[in-house]
Amino acid sequence: MNVVDIIIKKRDGQTLTKEEIKYLIEGYTKDIIPDYQMSAFLMATYFKGMTDEETYNLTMAMKNSGKTIDLSRIQGFKVDKHSTGGVGDKTTLVLAPMVASLGIKFAKMSGRGLGHTGGTLDKLEAIRGFNTKMDIEDFIDQVENINLAIIGQSEEIDKADKKMYALRDVTGTVPSIPLIASSIMSKKLAAGADAIVLDVKVGSGAFMKNLEEAKKLAELMKNIGDYAKKKITCVLTNMDEPLGYAIGNSLEVIEAIDTLNGRGPKDLTELCLTLGSYLVLDSNLVKNLEEARALLLEQIRSGKALATFSELVKAQDGNVDYIYHKELFDLGEELIIYAPESGYISRIDSYKIGHASMLLGSGRENLDSEIDYSVGIVLSKKVGDYVNKGEEICKMYIGDKNVDEAIELVLDAYSYSENEIEPKLILDVVR
Repeated sequence: MNVVDIIIKKRDGQTLTKEEIKYLIEGYTKDIIPDYQMSAFLMATYFKGMTDEETYNLTMAMKNSGKTIDLSRIQGFKVDKHSTGGVGDKTTLVLAPMVASLGIKFAKMSGRGLGHTGGTLDKLEAIRGFNTKMDIEDFIDQVENINLAIIGQSEEIDKADKKMYALRDVTGTVPSIPLIASSIMSKKLAAGADAIVLDVKVGSGAFMKNLEEAKKLAELMKNIGDYAKKKITCVLTNMDEPLGYAIGNSLEVIEAIDTLNGRGPKDLTELCLTLGSYLVLDSNLVKNLEEARALLLEQIRSGKALATFSELVKAQDGNVDYIYHKELFDLGEELIIYAPESGYISRIDSYKIGHASMLLGSGRENLDSEIDYSVGIVLSKKVGDYVNKGEEICKMYIGDKNVDEAIELVLDAYSYSENEIEPKLILDVVR
């Protein structure tokens, strides 16, 4: 088999065999096939696309390029969740303990933030002492013991994806639906869950900017799951404004804790209940989504969801006092931003808000950037709210970095209208 022939075949829009894809991925993972040839293949795929079967074969070849996690020794139903990345997206911190408190096994490997989107690991590490590093055996033991573990992705899992994503980032081939789908699904399938809910973000703060493209991605990931005999649900959600009110690591943990206490923002609570209901339904604990939702609401009302989060923090060496005493979180200097005009808020550009928070220090411009857990933004108003000129629209928690630039971005993120806007959170479900 010859890699040049594989590149030419894809360049000409032909369908690759399972063996050809396996040969390509194995060769690249083992450094036999160089970056310049993989770059050519990625560009050919970007322009010519892939069939569903090709994408599945690519996904499985990537999954098998490293270690996979065998959760079979864990008794019970195992679930996982993935978000395609958003601003203010602290969903995992609420969803995972809420579902795990029902006895469902939630085994999650999460990522770090880069650019305008935040990472779950960075948020958890705002809790002093929280350890996101754990070997796989300890990870499995913890899921067995307390139904929940959230750790960083192992370097040994899906080796091909790490190399390919870095290459896609510098060759202009990131926005390819087959490549996005195989990247996400190869990692999720390697993690071994029985059911996975995928939160596909759509809008200014998301990678997928429009609903049509997002639905194509969702349907492709669902098809890959069908091939792999996994239960997959894709929920397409609005990221034209930040999720919840808080953006920034400590601020988002505080908001997640409020939500577990039943005092969370309406949109964040609704999203967690929606995603969680599908996982509970797939676990066969209930007969329908209405029963699942009621069960999850009871876990919040009874305090069981918060108690499970507390167990997670304790198990991973975090200071549990942070859950019950918000004042332990070190926050930056408070700066209030006021509305420059009156009207209904018609838009809060998620990308600009996320980028402003990153400039303050809450995120990374590159992989080596240091995180400042104390900075961020808390919205005072959301899309659909009416504000008067001079009324507070948000608070910024600042340090000593890029304050003027962040203020400019925040003010530019808001749009105003004479007419009331009613935003829609759940745009579609592919199941």
